[in-house]
Amino acid sequence: ASFEEQYFSTMAPIVVGDHLLVGTGNDLDAPGFLQSFDPETGELRIVGDDFDRPNGLCFSPDESILYVADSGEPRHIRAFDVVDGEHISNGRIFAVVRPGMPDGFRVDTKGNLFTSAWDGIQVYSPEGELLGKVLVPEERTANCSFGGPDKSRLFITADRSLYSIKLNVTGAQTP
Repeated sequence: ASFEEQYFSTMAPIVVGDHLLVGTGNDLDAPGFLQSFDPETGELRIVGDDFDRPNGLCFSPDESILYVADSGEPRHIRAFDVVDGEHISNGRIFAVVRPGMPDGFRVDTKGNLFTSAWDGIQVYSPEGELLGKVLVPEERTANCSFGGPDKSRLFITADRSLYSIKLNVTGAQTP
């Protein structure tokens, strides 16, 4: 199987600096890993190996913190300091998501994190404090993304529907 088939079948990779970060461990009986791919050398190396089911990945607006959702047990989001654009350190629990589990998430330009959960979108401060929720009238949400001309519209995917809501904040992601 090709590199893409082996490592990118269920998770979208993201790029920081010159490196690609991707979570693997799609076999539910195997531990999950967070890996870094260096396109110059072709090296793929494990940078985190203590996940159950690593899923969503997102950086703080200045790319100094990497957030990783562990959608298996214990269903939380961890934060890591990014060192030299390719290493992570100082892993810590950022937020425990209940009900449900974290899946897809994004940050706004202030560093607040918007994550999917079973009751809608939960919003956390850069310090990990739950600020509030965007409730959705379905059993669970799976992902969210900022969009629109000024990136102030939050799009939310749920069990059966796609929702959007105009917010007073701006998403930090770039195309």
